[in-house]
Order: sequence, then structure tokens, then C-alpha cells
Amino acid sequence: MSATECQVGAAAPPSMHWCYLLNLTSGPGAATGTDDERGFVPPVPLAQRMWAGGKTEFIEPLRVGDQVTRRSEIAGVELKYGRSGPLCFVTIQHTYSTARGVATKDTQNLVFLNPAPQPTVKPAPTPRPPARRTQHSSVMHADAAMLFRYSALTHNGHPSHYDRPYATDIEKSPGLMVHGPLQAAILLEYAIQLHGAEPPKNFRHRGVATMFEGEFTVNANPVVNGIELWTADPAGTPCMTAEATW
Repeated sequence: MSATECQVGAAAPPSMHWCYLLNLTSGPGAATGTDDERGFVPPVPLAQRMWAGGKTEFIEPLRVGDQVTRRSEIAGVELKYGRSGPLCFVTIQHTYSTARGVATKDTQNLVFLNPAPQPTVKPAPTPRPPARRTQHSSVMHADAAMLFRYSALTHNGHPSHYDRPYATDIEKSPGLMVHGPLQAAILLEYAIQLHGAEPPKNFRHRGVATMFEGEFTVNANPVVNGIELWTADPAGTPCMTAEATW
């Protein structure tokens, strides 16, 4: 935000609610970002937690100088079994309120799982997906500095986002992992840029593939009452999909 935008009473960026009122914890598990909801999320005996997606309803802007209250509740817990083993889906509903009333309602979908074992034989490359037609597209670059700063903003301690040796040597990833919420925030801001200054009334997003550091594209097509959006890796694979409606 510019100095003018930071004046008391100015509307905060819509995606900033993901950076407010976080559960700041320390101790076992905090270094890997696994216990920032300790004592709230039901204990799940699975090692890895991922942000699977969610939806946000924007009712009234949060403004600079507001005193904000967040009320959170568990909306659902569901156990499923996939190709990689057990999966536990946890749905959390957050309500952000100011003295003026409810400002934002945010539903967060988390998935807990055990990391898949690394193959001993390098798999054959998957075919490149056909290029998806897009009316609007912008090229961006996720580097270590961007990922470190977003980790700090959201108090995400998992080193897969900012510690390259950990990501490549321990997790055997091709590079640093790009946060799901960061991609969602970028898509939300892109939708506002295309539509105008007014934030959407509703914004839905879903992670469909892991994105790693480097170049990626932000894409959008107009739909009835809104815009469909997605991020894509250099091969054209969608990583985060979203829809903003007004």
C-alpha cells in the first residue's frame, strides 16, 4: 500500500485478511508450520498439512485503523482414502468483524496427509496439457525473496517455502513451494485489476497442483457475473483455480 492508501480509514487490500489475527505459536511443530492452529484444529495423526482452497465473502472493507475481531469455528471434518493413503479434510469458517459489523466471511479448506514416498525410479515425463485459451494473461516470477516475505506475513514456518536446501534435499522437491494463499491473493488482485477498483462479493479458489518457484502465468476469462482465473506453471499446468463474482 502507498502512503496515501495507509491513511486511517482507507480500505485495506481484500486479501490481507489472510494476514490478520494469526495464531502465533512456538515449540515442537512450529518450525514446520504444523501447529499454528494447535488446540483448535482436531488432532490429526498425519504429518503434512496443505491449504486446499476456500471461499471468501466480502461484505464491507476492512479499513486502516479498524479494531478487528476474528471468530473461528470448525465446520466439518472428513476422512477419505486416496491413492497416497488416508486424507483428512478440515473446514474452518472465519468471520472478521469491526465496530461496523461483519466485514468478511472466509471458509478455509485444509487437507492433512502423509508425504508420498519418493520413487526410486524417475517417472516418465507426463504429457504437456493442451494450452487453455485465455483472454487475459500476465507473466510473474516467484523467487525466494517473495516466498520468504509471504511466509513472514502469514507466520508460515514451513521451510519448504523459503529454505531451498530443505526443499530440494529433504523434501526432494524441484525447488521452493509457492504458497496456495499467495496464489489466491494474486488471483484476487488480478480480478480486481481487470474488473475495476471494487472487490468481488464472492471469491472461490482451489489448489489443483503444486507450484514451485520460478516463472508462472496468471490467467483470466470473463464469465457471467464475474471472472474465472487460474495460475499455471511454465508447462501450462493449472495450479490454482478461482472464480470472482460481483
